[in-house]
Amino acid sequence: MFLEAIGAARDLGRAHEISTILIRCGFGDVVRRLGLAGAFEKAGRKLNWKYAEETASLLPHQRARHALEKLGPTFVKLGQILATRVDLFPPEWIAEFEMLQDSAPPVEFEGLRAQLEEDLGEAPEEVFAVFDTEPLAAASIAQAHRARLKDSTEVVVKIRRPGIKKVVEADLRLMDRLAQIATRENPDAQRFRPREVVHQFAHSLRRELDLAHECRNAARVAESLGDNDHIVVPRVFWQWTCERVNVQEYIDGIPGRNFAAFEQAGLDRRIIANRGANAILKMVLVEGFFHADPHPGNIFYLPENRIALIDYGMIGHLSEERRYQVIELLQGMVEKDTSTVCEVLLDWSHKMTTPSASLIADICAFLDQYHGLPLGQVDFPVMLKDMMGMLRENELALPADLALVFKVFLTLDGFARQLNPDFDLIAEARPFVRQALILRYSPNEIAKRGWRSMAGMVDLLTGLPKDFRQLLRAARRGALRVHIDIRELETFGERLDRSVSRLTIGMITAAFIIGTSIMLSVTGDTEYLGMSMLAVLGFTLAALGGLWVLISIWRGRH
Repeated sequence: MFLEAIGAARDLGRAHEISTILIRCGFGDVVRRLGLAGAFEKAGRKLNWKYAEETASLLPHQRARHALEKLGPTFVKLGQILATRVDLFPPEWIAEFEMLQDSAPPVEFEGLRAQLEEDLGEAPEEVFAVFDTEPLAAASIAQAHRARLKDSTEVVVKIRRPGIKKVVEADLRLMDRLAQIATRENPDAQRFRPREVVHQFAHSLRRELDLAHECRNAARVAESLGDNDHIVVPRVFWQWTCERVNVQEYIDGIPGRNFAAFEQAGLDRRIIANRGANAILKMVLVEGFFHADPHPGNIFYLPENRIALIDYGMIGHLSEERRYQVIELLQGMVEKDTSTVCEVLLDWSHKMTTPSASLIADICAFLDQYHGLPLGQVDFPVMLKDMMGMLRENELALPADLALVFKVFLTLDGFARQLNPDFDLIAEARPFVRQALILRYSPNEIAKRGWRSMAGMVDLLTGLPKDFRQLLRAARRGALRVHIDIRELETFGERLDRSVSRLTIGMITAAFIIGTSIMLSVTGDTEYLGMSMLAVLGFTLAALGGLWVLISIWRGRH
């Protein structure tokens, strides 16, 4: 357990720090269940089990937020990812995760200068006509500085923090090991899919560490919205963009939260709400590539009711197949088709079992609640929260890409309603759903799918004789192998291994006792308390072995 939890000596200090913070925030039971307490005892480190008074009066979801904040930037970003998993956590937990802000004390520019010069190829004073050494904003991964090119173009220079990659990688290693242990040791934790969440988070964070990747995302979104003059995406200056630095156009607009300046500028709330919603819906339902964090901090209002979207570090992907599954779900909900809705939800949850009676009953109740209501009377956020609650109660979960989509929809609906209280997300989405349905069942698309299915069937039939021959040859040589993956066998094997270890130590202890008893009859040169020193040594080893077996059995039962 120690090797699995800690992995390597280089991560021991960080693991001890994480455990200490968890205990102070009231999660000592989690530390015990993960086996970290015993691991640190073996490593000669003690944990302070004192529960911090400042978090004693807080609720569990509030203590979780405090713990993530104290654990540092990597865990703050993990909390931001958890805020997208509306299918796994109840609303009060999501609200706490959403309060996590990605901010950090800025790095002095002199600490960035050497790295920046290496990435730019020359001193910043040679590249820019003006460079402000005071940061415009500072986050956990990078900080931004305002500058002006020699052609008078205002830009933002985003610089990655020196050494942040090593810190992030160490935290990700620990997260992955702890997720493995949690999945294996605690059956209750499996419904939260810790390994899937950590994998999603690690993939997202490693992409965010590459500042050039953010610019590639921005360029792709700009291309997909090329025919929309109302949405502005910052221009990228590729000649000075690489993994550790990027240079983008500076957006001089009204911040998304400054509604007072919005009113003074005479902008139209309804127009901006509709334009922003249409842009996001097109990205999600038509392009399948979308800005996954459209909160007010990433939005600026521009003259002529235009909108600028910045920060493309978090991007969502939705495959063509997944978009069709969303359409099937919507069709099932409209037609009150319980079986279709059930099949889609089970498919998303990767559960191959037949739907339970409770799940079918919950789906029927959900569909009855919203069936036949006019679109104007359907509260989309409430409907989506009801659906997520139904999934949680039945221990179902959404794939990471869909969880992100629903989170974007909730964020979009809440933001648009701030601008226009009469905003109706379902009504705005109808044209895009209709367009997707028309495309889905158009003659060309049906022909393409039929051709792909036919080609796949032909490939299967033509390859069948060859596969069958290989199967027969393997059977004749006795080399036929059947791989059966039963997860419970792994746990059973580990328990069997521990039992065999105890049995072995017990047999060795018995052998020491018998051998020592024989030695008592032998008188040696060196005696202690009237017994041979070999006999004393044998009894000591036997006692230690017996004590180890007893402790091992006691700990195994507890």
